[in-house]
Amino acid sequence: MSAKEFAAARDVVAPRPTWRDALRVYIEPATLGMLALGFSAGLPLLLVFGTLSFWLREAGVNRATIGFVSWVTLAYAFKWTWAPLVDRVPIPWLTPRLGRRRSWLLLAQFGVIAGLIGMASTDPKLAVMPTVLFAVMVAFFSATQDIALDAFRIESADESRQAALSATYQTGYRLAMIWAGAGVLWIAARAEVANPENYDPGAWRVAYLAMAGSMLVGVATVLFSREPQHAPLAAPRGPLDFLRSTVIEPFADFFRRYRAHAVLILALIATYRVSDIVMGVMANPFYVDMGYTKDEVAAIAKVYGVVMTLVGAFVGGVLSLRIGLLRTLALGAILSAATNLLFAGLALIGRDLTALTVAISLDNLAAGIAATAFIAYMSSLVNIAYSATQYALMSSMMLLLPKWLAGFSGVAVNAVGYPSFFVGTALLGGPVLLLIFWVGRALPTPSKASS
Repeated sequence: MSAKEFAAARDVVAPRPTWRDALRVYIEPATLGMLALGFSAGLPLLLVFGTLSFWLREAGVNRATIGFVSWVTLAYAFKWTWAPLVDRVPIPWLTPRLGRRRSWLLLAQFGVIAGLIGMASTDPKLAVMPTVLFAVMVAFFSATQDIALDAFRIESADESRQAALSATYQTGYRLAMIWAGAGVLWIAARAEVANPENYDPGAWRVAYLAMAGSMLVGVATVLFSREPQHAPLAAPRGPLDFLRSTVIEPFADFFRRYRAHAVLILALIATYRVSDIVMGVMANPFYVDMGYTKDEVAAIAKVYGVVMTLVGAFVGGVLSLRIGLLRTLALGAILSAATNLLFAGLALIGRDLTALTVAISLDNLAAGIAATAFIAYMSSLVNIAYSATQYALMSSMMLLLPKWLAGFSGVAVNAVGYPSFFVGTALLGGPVLLLIFWVGRALPTPSKASS
């Protein structure tokens, strides 16, 4: 089957499903298969982002440094630079046995495991740089896993089921975040030895080694999964043809299909998550500074909050099928920005477990709705012939500006305090609504790939 025939087969227009049909999608095998793979993708992120910031703050690292350390996650924003290799280049020995997507997934997962073991061997209180370098390694291989996994997901079902795949993927992802957030804090709290400084590097070592072992869930899933159907690769006719087909053509195809509107689409993608990402870097330092314990943060922020995200992901998937992606995107953008104001209120109220529970619940519900619709929207823009590279471009654009701005979040908190900082992050969501409106008028229906 040629790439054009493969794309045409994927683009059959189906009638609008009933509510019952929309719900039944969630029990299909392809949808359920995303749970374990979403877990594998979600586990590394918090370990180099939110959970790491908690560890660093407890070790006495100042807020400004923690903000700059968050730039480790810029690896996710630049993954488009090596996505063409993941999309098109086979891995000796592995690819002939596992297939193009599964071989890269397995390689990336072992890279994450090695990086987490390295992080476990460090103590940021003595020297923060070794911890950061191993965190960079984890982020790089985690981003590589995302590249292959996004292509795996897009190629596993047709467009009408992408929102459901996204929701189930998000479910596995958020379950991993419970384990990488609450699980780490719970393990560290159980393993620590009481001391006057309330900091035990050995406890964090045990916790991060447990996370490295948890990545074996993803390894086992890849080994027992089936390679999805994807567009066949044409053999390159020399180095220049390889460069054209691997690097140039995936990006050229995107701009050729969307023309002048491509810039508008990328602007929306680049700013959609700026509000919650900039706020998120300072969330765990905020909990530490407000006096919440590991167990309290684990129970409320990392378990109950993530459960609400799962509810939001399910709601987002159903709404995307019923009212459309752009309307659900707009709703998610409004809720994500507005719930940041709740944290400004928390900063003024002081330590209050009930208020913290309400704020985290609503914030995570909004995040689940927004994330599911946003992933489905980006998936709908992809040409199946270049799924890994084009999705990596968009998901990288999604993170580049927010992650860069987030690096200054610690400086901002030091300068204006937590209440003003959280209000400022809410205001960052305003321009996103205008972009959604403009994109909706210019491209009410995504232009599907045909080559």
